[in-house]
Amino acid sequence: MTDHRPWRGVLVATALPLNDDLSVNYDRYAEHCAWLVENGCDGVVPNGSLGEYQVLTPEERARVVETAVAAIGGERVMPGVAAYGSAESRRWAEQAGEAGCRAVMLLPPNAYRADERSVLAHYAEVARSGLPVVAYNNPIDTKVDLVPELLARLHGEGHIRGVKEFSGDVRRAYRIAELAPELDLLIGADDVLLELAVAGAKGWVAGYPNALPRASAELYRAAVGGDMDTALPLYRQLHPLLRWDSRVEFVQAIKLSMDLVGRHGGPCRPPRAALLREQEAAVRAATEKAVAAGLS
Repeated sequence: MTDHRPWRGVLVATALPLNDDLSVNYDRYAEHCAWLVENGCDGVVPNGSLGEYQVLTPEERARVVETAVAAIGGERVMPGVAAYGSAESRRWAEQAGEAGCRAVMLLPPNAYRADERSVLAHYAEVARSGLPVVAYNNPIDTKVDLVPELLARLHGEGHIRGVKEFSGDVRRAYRIAELAPELDLLIGADDVLLELAVAGAKGWVAGYPNALPRASAELYRAAVGGDMDTALPLYRQLHPLLRWDSRVEFVQAIKLSMDLVGRHGGPCRPPRAALLREQEAAVRAATEKAVAAGLS
């Protein structure tokens, strides 16, 4: 990881530890950020979807960023700054900069199905904060698709430096590289890690390292380094868990795995509901199998 491109490497989209009364446990969160770095990860992304940012108060959201920075240093923290309004996203980017962060991650407008002009204006506004912006393409949830041509335009106009690609379409990696060769591609979904690593990804905004950081970091580094003898068997072992990152219940699943390996995942805030019995059984079985294989 380098200071001018702090989004490179394994950046964990951190789950947020909650107490039984659903208040934020900041001490546990600080300890979690430090533990991730100690176990091979390069940094954290607080206030992403996995961090339940949508159900935090503004005071909680700001304190989460400050807690991460205090725990591991601002150069290792790339907060999500998504909001319904561009001005609000810019304010969150400015807050991140004031806290000591070196980059931010930004979804496109997601209060409605925005057109290209609105997307460009949104990223331009947040880029005015002065921090490098990594776009987050999640057309499944936002209904706005940052297709390679649009990403190339955003990059060409100086609004973004990288993209967390969560479309699931691994073919896009090659088109992005052709249209915007200086735009850093980041793996955005755990269950296409190997495919995007082979395609030239420079980083991974990751979910399952919240529970299994050492094995996940080993997998990423083997994959981007071309060591398929290490990467492919490990990928196959972890894939029953990694695929939960692309499911609706990804927060609940990852928090359950954290609990099972002795971390504190804990509950989620409503409207997220508990896993169904069969879902919990599947996550539990896959996690226990990974632990038995020495991957925790």
